[in-house]
Amino acid sequence: MSSGEGILDRDNPEKREEIVAMLTKAYWMEIETVMSYIANSTNPDGVRAQEIIQSLRQDIQEELLHAQKFASRIKELYGVVPGSMDFSPEQSFLQPPVNQSDIVHVIKGVIAAESGAIEFYTRIISETDGVDPVTQDMVIAILADEQGHRRLFEGFLKEYEAGATG
Repeated sequence: MSSGEGILDRDNPEKREEIVAMLTKAYWMEIETVMSYIANSTNPDGVRAQEIIQSLRQDIQEELLHAQKFASRIKELYGVVPGSMDFSPEQSFLQPPVNQSDIVHVIKGVIAAESGAIEFYTRIISETDGVDPVTQDMVIAILADEQGHRRLFEGFLKEYEAGATG
């Protein structure tokens, strides 16, 4: 890179476009997760669902913040943050269960969503290594949040499974 501007160097458009494409996918993953978490924090029935509902409501704010961070970084890298007409849902595992007291379905959906985010964000971290440290640092911080969310819901699942058998 001739001018020393790293990922913003005008001679580096291909790698920048690749990173913007990954950030755009991450943005949509977060937006879709927010939509599903709203549904799954509203629909469940039952006393045992309350802790899951509260946790999802807190997570909505964090996931929305992640989407905003991805959007800002897309803009900083000369990309365009897409509008709703470009959205295509992918998270079938996070759809609300038919039985609104099926909290295990919700918990497993959250674990799947967080696992997908962890896997993809780890890939972004790898792809930006030595190329775009700003994006890499941002995604590392977001990855830590996603790992914490997954671990929390893995604990919820253990509790629900223990309650079903014991």
